Amino acid sequence: MIYRCHSYFSLRYGTLSPVELVEQAAERGLAALLLADIGSCSGIYRFIQACRAHGIKPLIGIDFRRGARHCFTGIAQSNLGYHNLCEYLTRFSFSGEQFPLQAPVMEDVIFVYDHLPSRSLRTDEYFHFPVIDRSGDRLLKKVSSDRLVVLPTLTFKDESGFNLHRLLRCVDLNIVGGKLRDSDRAAQGDRLLGAEQWQTFEKRFPAVIANTCSLIDSCNVELVTGRGVNRLTFTGSASDDRELLYKLCREGLRLRYSPNNKKAAERLEKELRVIDQLGFSTYFLITWDIVRYGKASGFFHVGRGSGANSIAAYCLYITDVDPIELDLYFERFINPHRSSPPDFDIDFSWDERDRVTDYVFKRYGSRHTALLATYNTFGFRSVVRELGKVFGLPPADIDVLIEQPDATDKHHDYGRHILRYARIMDGMPNYLSIHAGGILITEQPIFYHTALKMMPKGFPITHFDMHDAEDMGFHKYDVLSQRGLGHIKDAVELIRNNRAVAVDVRDVEQIKKDLKVREQLRSGSCLGCFYIESPAMRGLLQKLRCDNYVHLIAASSIIRPGVAQSGMMREYIKRFHQPESVDYLHPVFEEHLSETFGVMVYQEDVMKIVHHFAGLDLDESDVLRRIMTGKKKSGDTFQRLKKKYFLNCHQRGYSDELTQEVWRMIESFSGYSFCKAHSASFAVESFQSLYLKAYFPLEFSVAVINNFGGFYSTEFYVHEARMDGARIEAPCINHSELMTCINGQTIYIGFIHLKRLERKIARSIVSEREKSGPFQSLEDFMERVNPPAEQLQILIRIGALRFTGINKYELMWERCNWNHSLLHNPDQQLLFGRYSFDSSALPEMEEYPREQAFDEMELLGFPLCSPFSLLQHLPKNCILARQMETLVGKQVQVKGYLVTYKPVRTVNKKRMAFVTWLDEEGRYFDSVHFPPVWKRYPLRGRGCYLLRGKITDDFGLCSLELISMEKLPYIADPRY
Repeated sequence: MIYRCHSYFSLRYGTLSPVELVEQAAERGLAALLLADIGSCSGIYRFIQACRAHGIKPLIGIDFRRGARHCFTGIAQSNLGYHNLCEYLTRFSFSGEQFPLQAPVMEDVIFVYDHLPSRSLRTDEYFHFPVIDRSGDRLLKKVSSDRLVVLPTLTFKDESGFNLHRLLRCVDLNIVGGKLRDSDRAAQGDRLLGAEQWQTFEKRFPAVIANTCSLIDSCNVELVTGRGVNRLTFTGSASDDRELLYKLCREGLRLRYSPNNKKAAERLEKELRVIDQLGFSTYFLITWDIVRYGKASGFFHVGRGSGANSIAAYCLYITDVDPIELDLYFERFINPHRSSPPDFDIDFSWDERDRVTDYVFKRYGSRHTALLATYNTFGFRSVVRELGKVFGLPPADIDVLIEQPDATDKHHDYGRHILRYARIMDGMPNYLSIHAGGILITEQPIFYHTALKMMPKGFPITHFDMHDAEDMGFHKYDVLSQRGLGHIKDAVELIRNNRAVAVDVRDVEQIKKDLKVREQLRSGSCLGCFYIESPAMRGLLQKLRCDNYVHLIAASSIIRPGVAQSGMMREYIKRFHQPESVDYLHPVFEEHLSETFGVMVYQEDVMKIVHHFAGLDLDESDVLRRIMTGKKKSGDTFQRLKKKYFLNCHQRGYSDELTQEVWRMIESFSGYSFCKAHSASFAVESFQSLYLKAYFPLEFSVAVINNFGGFYSTEFYVHEARMDGARIEAPCINHSELMTCINGQTIYIGFIHLKRLERKIARSIVSEREKSGPFQSLEDFMERVNPPAEQLQILIRIGALRFTGINKYELMWERCNWNHSLLHNPDQQLLFGRYSFDSSALPEMEEYPREQAFDEMELLGFPLCSPFSLLQHLPKNCILARQMETLVGKQVQVKGYLVTYKPVRTVNKKRMAFVTWLDEEGRYFDSVHFPPVWKRYPLRGRGCYLLRGKITDDFGLCSLELISMEKLPYIADPRY
């Protein structure tokens, strides 16, 4: 007997994972099982692996449906058959067409119908003979017995599973439970049948059983896995790949290093041998090709991840991190003991990544290239809300279930059922989404591995995620995006246009040595700079007096949550300030960890100690590090390496106490240490940003504003530009562009920041101005652009027509005299003119002081003046941020404009917060709100506050330990 299964990859339909389905079959002693998910092949690999583990023959297919209506099930007889099914599914997925009710002729595929066609069945078509239908004898008269098979459906385990299935269908259809029709769900009997039912069926219809067994025997699919799934060569020949890689790397070596650098040359040759032996030459060349295309197109990129441990990658200009300078181990990236494939992360600017991805698809062929998917899963809170709707609960009752799941006395009568099924659904796949940037390039056509789904950006994704891809042997090429590179790219362009200066930010070595850049870093003035602009990071830089590349790499690592929470960040800072007090456990620690004062900040540090202290090979050290970082400490490999560690330490004469203490440290540090190469890659980009900020601060701020990506909101990058000497202007129809622009020292806010202003209007303003010159008046503007009345009102309110010298109220009055619709038909004969305005009839209308600020807050989201100038009254006896260092230990009060805050929980699970403010002079300072204060004085939204507290000094960084706080009121809105 065999079942046709739907796993939970039949999205919002199936209830069991592929593994759970196989386990059920194994319990019944089934010899074969068919997985045919509805429009999906996501679970195929996991299903096949589970079947192999339980000695069950796997059959794979796809269920094709029109909505809930079953069209046919395709079952692959071979790898070619699976390819054909995936290609067929992909074609309809791309086109959006419905599947036909009749299956196509397809090589090495068998089709099974649940509804009997009105025609004779082909030799590759069968009809499913229902096991529990009493009309079996009549069916034999309608259909030739050799066209009948028995493939009962398995969708759920029991009655509870059936209920879960019905809830999933309701969620999918967005209906309440009472409206679910029988035709929209599976039959209640789609579960494992009793043994007696099968036995009775086998006796009555032996011919059908024989046909089914014949079908099972004819199907043999062996999915290709291992390295053979990837594109095998770059040039068309493995030997040519090898020669090309060697040539490119050796040429890069001469450009990157001095001619007599023997250490670099030896390391490169060693790496090249390993790369060749492990068959990764093609992987390196394709990555080099992707980067080469980006450079040829003028795109900035950052090569990061463990790939930056490779000198070959450095010589290929994939990365800008010198592994010799930083003592990085190639074995962290590639070694013979590492089961997972190598992994380069290549970042491009957020607005250029898609062009690089498009190149990869066109260069390597759309039939061999796809993006990886991710499984977006149901989350508990969202499921409770969805199920609450299915049960018809009002929103208030649903909110109680979400916010107070344990308060059963407050729950609706259906609450326990909702919570029960929500916990089951939690983590189940909901829909396919796109991976951040993983690209697969296959040797065989992609359809031998998966069907594809087209995404809105025009790139197709696989039906499986990165974890399945890695298990199947795929190498992924991570082409990622980030806005930090957009800052750099746009800043360079703005500098060229505004100052006629060509800036080379790729000369990283000179930038790292630049004294002005180092002082910028040391000061912590890093707003907009990639990875180092958050309040916590800026504070850490000041505490460490960080002014060089090596210390920045360490700072980028120790600020990560694991290190900070373990207490080692504070220990590192302490040791940095008092290096003479560091007590190294063993000379090996002093020799190899002196750069980080004995703290294992990096994953590479863990490898160093395991290798140099205990004598394990670097390959083994990396394997041990990876195991200890994860959760597989019970495996044979871990036990073997642990035993070798203790044996080697004993042979080296270490005391048991020392051996145990070092092992404890290794276990502790492994949990939160960070890849040094990764931090180093980020630090390179941070230095490039710092260089632009130090020498071209205004252009850099505009670039950050225009990329919409930073830790802070646009308001504070505008403020930063003002502090650096810029004159900030509100949007103007004669000067502004869609994006924010700069002319000399003047920055005009872009139209894109105006709430409710349509982009087509903004573009038409710019286009008309470029074509016919500046606008002369409101009348001229209306004749040439003619925006709708409500769009014109936005422009008038923000002051975009202030060049006319007419105040906003008069402009508004003038606006009312325009017949906008008639402007579109200038040839129409009019009884009255298109425009009639008599200014002499106007009453006197004047704008009130600070009125513009309130329009700016409404339309831009922030005022362009100082927010302190809007206060009803200014409290006296307040200090400024620059005075804090002279008042340590004193209680003071200070006025602060809220910038951002970070709520955290103490070890006792109580809430507290770190808050960042601007003072009256526009300088930043921070306050600490411990739990009692945070509870008593919560923040009350954006605006200005009067803060009272005590000044504290932490390694040279002053902050305010809050005692009390009150929000300061703005003046009444003068517009009303």
